[in-house]
Amino acid sequence: FSVVLVGDSGVGKTNLLSRFTRNEFNAESKTTIGVEFATRNVQIRGKTVRAQIWDTAGQERYRAITSVYYRGAVGALVVYDITKPPSFENLEKWLGELKEHADPSCCIMIVGNKTDLASQRTITTEQGRTMAEKNTYSFTETSALDSSNVGEAFNNLLVDIFKVQADPNGEGKSDSTSRIVPNEVTQKMEPVQSCGC
Repeated sequence: FSVVLVGDSGVGKTNLLSRFTRNEFNAESKTTIGVEFATRNVQIRGKTVRAQIWDTAGQERYRAITSVYYRGAVGALVVYDITKPPSFENLEKWLGELKEHADPSCCIMIVGNKTDLASQRTITTEQGRTMAEKNTYSFTETSALDSSNVGEAFNNLLVDIFKVQADPNGEGKSDSTSRIVPNEVTQKMEPVQSCGC
């Protein structure tokens, strides 16, 4: 399954990816240039599913490069920082790009990140939940720093994708048989250089 992480620069997408795939957090994390990706195997309903997770740059200048990765995505985590209102306000823009470039069956989860900064929170949980419900998307809040809900966010999205891909009518066994299996590979993709044509 191909999953993209989208959202403004600085919301914590890279650290969410690092926490999920390597159980690491880097306080000195630099802005993603172009696209990075990692893979992780997950057991869902007794089947091993390989998730390929693409961490896209949140800066405007990389928009043309990153939107290419939306096309093959079957899932997306749209991330905002609970302490930065502009990152929440820009969710509509990110969701619009996904609607434009991703498959209509793409499973989307809105993620409010940095819950470890509760004293600096400016976006309430209810605001995030309302935004998700308005668009009929999943919602959760996470902290890549203390790993709160990070595994659950990815796992829940992957279960939703599995349901759509393998069981489009939503019938079948309970999701209680889903679990994450450690197995990761990380690679960095540099931005494609234009020939100037």
